Amino acid sequence: MPKYLRFAIAGSATLAIVVAIAGCAGSTSDSAGTKGPITIGSKIDTEGELVSSIVKLALEDGGFEVVDKSQTGTTEVVRKAIIAGEIDLYPEYSGNGYWFFLDELTADEKALYQSGPEGYALTARIDLEANGIVWLEPARANNTWAIATTREFATAEGLATMSDFADYVNAGKPTKVAASDEFFTSAGNPEFEKVYGYSLAENQKVRLAGGNTAATEKAVADGTDGVNFGMAYGTDGALADLGLVVLEDDRGAQIVYWPTPIIRKAVLDEYPEIADILKPVMEALTLEKLQELNARIQVNGEAADAVARDFLTEGGFIE
Repeated sequence: MPKYLRFAIAGSATLAIVVAIAGCAGSTSDSAGTKGPITIGSKIDTEGELVSSIVKLALEDGGFEVVDKSQTGTTEVVRKAIIAGEIDLYPEYSGNGYWFFLDELTADEKALYQSGPEGYALTARIDLEANGIVWLEPARANNTWAIATTREFATAEGLATMSDFADYVNAGKPTKVAASDEFFTSAGNPEFEKVYGYSLAENQKVRLAGGNTAATEKAVADGTDGVNFGMAYGTDGALADLGLVVLEDDRGAQIVYWPTPIIRKAVLDEYPEIADILKPVMEALTLEKLQELNARIQVNGEAADAVARDFLTEGGFIE
């Protein structure tokens, strides 16, 4: 994932990234006999790179020229880029619609994000009307925020749920959580704190650059600098290999995040077959399959393109 950053772009460094990819989307004309080009971006995490690789290879097999701008940047960067037309398509998460449109949602609409289908449908409708962005077929695998710890530590401390975690923190026991800045400032920890009634002090937060849970989970497994908890996502592949367990969100603090390719309407209008190409591919990305594929990248160190190609070939999507 998750996954969220607000629209506002702050600082010249972020603007520089956006400027660097400006103009890459190019024309979608078919003058040379090939379709496209289609410019694909992604966030800077394992699953973002994996899903963008899957989309890229599937489209190339379908006769499209693809410009690969994966690992583009944070949610903030890729979101701004697609709205500006600087990229054409990237993998997003349905639950992020909650944060993109938070100020416009009624209380009843906010509650819909606890449901995968309803949250997805609401996000798709609003984004199409507001920004001309189409949400394609999602992978029905909930990649929501989570907190993980080692199995050994969880057993020793009696930790199975986030309620247990809150009791542990509130008891003043040693706590260091490794996570991205996004997790600490947006939907992750703030939502957990609100629902479970705890509060992390700044010296209990270890902020790691980027949003890659491979780093946060490794920090937990190794106990780096006293880290005993870390940010994780529901589809992470490294959890079992590292001997980690996810603390159950027993009060439902987090909303549902389905990985979904999103595309500019102007591009889809010109090439409606893109939706048909990607629909069966995304349907095949179950929670278990994403965990498996992510593990090959996070644990085995395989290249995302190679893992994506194996998935598509074995599934009969490409030759």
